[in-house]
Amino acid sequence: MSAPQFIENFLQALCAGLLTGILYGLMCVGLSIIFGVMRVINFAHGDFMMLGMYAAFYAFGALGLQALFGAAAPYVAALLAGPLIFVAGLLVHKFLVSKVTGMRGSALAAEGHYAQLILTLGVALIIQNGGLYLFGSTPVSIPTPLASNAWEIGPLHGDAITVFVNQGQTVSALIALAVVAAFVLFMNKSALGKRLRAAADNPAAATYMGVDVGKTHQLAFGLGVGITAIGGGLLASGTSFQPYVGLEYVIVMYAGVVLGGLGSVAGAFFGGLTIGLVQQLSTLFLPNQLQNTAIFVVFLGIILLRPNGLFGRVLRRT
Repeated sequence: MSAPQFIENFLQALCAGLLTGILYGLMCVGLSIIFGVMRVINFAHGDFMMLGMYAAFYAFGALGLQALFGAAAPYVAALLAGPLIFVAGLLVHKFLVSKVTGMRGSALAAEGHYAQLILTLGVALIIQNGGLYLFGSTPVSIPTPLASNAWEIGPLHGDAITVFVNQGQTVSALIALAVVAAFVLFMNKSALGKRLRAAADNPAAATYMGVDVGKTHQLAFGLGVGITAIGGGLLASGTSFQPYVGLEYVIVMYAGVVLGGLGSVAGAFFGGLTIGLVQQLSTLFLPNQLQNTAIFVVFLGIILLRPNGLFGRVLRRT
């Protein structure tokens, strides 16, 4: 392979990795909220993402969004998926997750009963098989003309290098960045955001200060799955999916959160971005089947050098 051809392939993979990684970063932020505030490992997180995909799919088809918004309809549907899955997350937390988290969850963990893991795994299985029953096993996607069009950058270096940037992925990435920015502002400036941070830092002290930690945990769970659902809805406009698609992404999301540093929203985003870059750049040297292998080789290397992740820090709790 000539040097210009390699540079073109590298730039193409870099663009694809950035656009994919931004969406991964958004979904990792959703997962980070749940773990950072509640200290719950949510095995069902990928399946809530899948519900977001189907929510966007049916909102796109049933609400006639294409007639109203044209080419922007798939992205409007993705944004609508967020509030729908947010409400679903609130209900799941109220009737199920709240029974094994908070003070009761701490008691169960102290007794050696890790009910949170079993519960979220059970929720994941119910959502997967319920989705198979309701939606069927045939892969579907949200059609958008932008997904099949690209901007051409170049030719560069004479006529030897040309890079194509997918229009649909670019719009999805920009929306994802806007959602992450809005969430950061919400966490830093709003009263609810301050309560979330207080409950994450020290639940006991937050309770003494008048914060309802139970309601805060419910909000965190709803926000976490709602934000991830938006990421799933954005992915749905560029890829096909079926009820078991969450399994493909939940490992990527957990790898991104741990890589960035547990409890860090910025770390979760950049962890997801790193995963996307490694996944796409690895195709320059490895077959597609080994993409996940490359992800975890880099993951293990970074964790060996920085056990707390890229942006993690050692926290001492009293």
